[in-house]
Amino acid sequence: METAKVTRNKQTLQGVVKSDKMEKTIVVEITMRKLHPLYKKYVTRNMSIKAHDEKNEAHEGDTVRVIECRPLSRDKRWRLVEVVEKAK
Repeated sequence: METAKVTRNKQTLQGVVKSDKMEKTIVVEITMRKLHPLYKKYVTRNMSIKAHDEKNEAHEGDTVRVIECRPLSRDKRWRLVEVVEKAK
């Protein structure tokens, strides 16, 4: 009997680092624009998530990409993939 490895599509998000004051943790603000079903206007929604930054490479103001992962702590369920753009 073969054991097939089950791979799951993990969600990736892109946002701006709001805080890097914690050790190996960053707070990322995700901004999403969704079309309202009734009024047909775009509504902006902001979401703050905590992400694991193993090498402490992201700093406040950087644009980063994060991917979902297993729970790393009480609040952290995301991991830093890459720093897309450094803050000026």
